[in-house]
Amino acid sequence: MIPGESRNISERCGEWGIRLNKTELRELSQRLRRQLTQKFIFFYLLYLAAGAAIFILAYLYYQSRIWYGYETFYQLVHLAERFWAFLLPVYAGGGALALGCYYLKKSCGYLDELVTASENLFLEKEQETPLSEELRPLEVYLDSVRLQIQNSQRAAREAEQKKNDLVVYLAHDLKTPLTSVIGYLTLLNDEEEISPRLRKKYLSVSLDKAERLEDLINEFFEITRFSLTHLTLELRKINLSRMLEQTVFEFGPMLAEKKLECRLDMPPDVFYECDPDKLQRVFDNLLRNAVSYSQPGGEINLCLRRQEERLRLTVQNFGVTIPEDKLERIFDQFFRLDSARATRSGGAGLGLAIAKEIVELHGGTISAESSDGQVTFTVVL
Repeated sequence: MIPGESRNISERCGEWGIRLNKTELRELSQRLRRQLTQKFIFFYLLYLAAGAAIFILAYLYYQSRIWYGYETFYQLVHLAERFWAFLLPVYAGGGALALGCYYLKKSCGYLDELVTASENLFLEKEQETPLSEELRPLEVYLDSVRLQIQNSQRAAREAEQKKNDLVVYLAHDLKTPLTSVIGYLTLLNDEEEISPRLRKKYLSVSLDKAERLEDLINEFFEITRFSLTHLTLELRKINLSRMLEQTVFEFGPMLAEKKLECRLDMPPDVFYECDPDKLQRVFDNLLRNAVSYSQPGGEINLCLRRQEERLRLTVQNFGVTIPEDKLERIFDQFFRLDSARATRSGGAGLGLAIAKEIVELHGGTISAESSDGQVTFTVVL
């Protein structure tokens, strides 16, 4: 993808929307028009040649019948010679009119077939609509469109089901911390004589649950932006090294909470033309993911290297090995839907999907690999 290109990140090309290939349709239309024109010209010339041949053969035949008198011969054969100026246009025009009516009727038949085929597509009928031999290329094209529509509908149903499941799960997760907050605040309000130690504990738990609520509300906000926002890059040259250093610094409290050590390995002053706000979002998502799934007391390694004309960033953490089947889907929208409820750090499964879209908007790639408790994300820009 060309850097700086605008793209709706909720759109799945070739799956959720069917774009008709106008060039291909135009070529099919021109091909059918050429076929009809060529057949009309061929049969019209054949008609004229047949008329001329019949006249010549009749002339030669009757000329050989020497026992016929001149009058009879003249009346039978040379009538056309006498009125040729009238008969020739009538013969030629009549043939053209007859062939024109025939091919007009044939074209109307083609139109009926196309209307029926289009109706079957519109009514989502799965059976194929056989067309005439001349329309066989169009039949193949319509079959491919039908297949695309079926795939699109299947993908749309799956996406709708994922979103519905996501709303159910997030609604459940919203209710749980909210109930805790209300419960502890009710205790603080109702209990007049409560020790400072318990008061501090209740407030601490309420604050933790309120922060969890904030995280879930942010997830809802991410879903809305992910579904509706058209991303347009605002490119400018920045110091990528400083951006990574600043990102690690901002994650200091999260790193300290889990006693994690984050190591930066990169050359100083690496400049890159990008959209800094959106690329910052990528780094945030990758580092947050690494912190969330690292074992307490472990380490996270960030390595930035120049690779010919490109940049290669790796984010490595040590935790649980990601199974191969889940690794293939880790950048899918709403992935980790079920496991999101099992961990406090779980979310809607949009962070990595959004990171992938932003990286691809910059003309780069992102991938993941995992083995022996080690997880590595690689971004190539």
